Amino acid sequence: MNKEYQSFREFYPYYLKEHRNLICRRLHFIGSWLVLALLAYSLLSGVLWTLLLVPLVGYGFAWVGHFFFEHNKPATFRYPLYSLMGDWVMFKDILLGRLKA
Repeated sequence: MNKEYQSFREFYPYYLKEHRNLICRRLHFIGSWLVLALLAYSLLSGVLWTLLLVPLVGYGFAWVGHFFFEHNKPATFRYPLYSLMGDWVMFKDILLGRLKA
C-alpha cells in the first residue's frame, strides 16, 4: 500500500530511504550541479534553448541512479512535487556534510 504524505517533513525520511545507494545519491548530486550550471549558462549567455535540457539532465542522472543502482522506481512518479523538493534538500544536505555521498 502506498502512503499518502501530509507534509514534506513526513515525506523526507521516506525519500532518503529510497536513496540509500551512494552511487544513486552521487548521480542525483551531479545532476543537480549540472542543472544549476545549465541554468546559469542559459541565463548569462542568453542561449535560452538550453533550458530545455534542464529536465533531461536533472531527471536523467537521477533515474539512471534509481534504475541501475538503487533498483527502485523514482519517487517522482508518485510524489512529483515532494520528490523535486527532496532532490534539493538532499543536495543541500550533501553540500553541508549532513549526508554522505
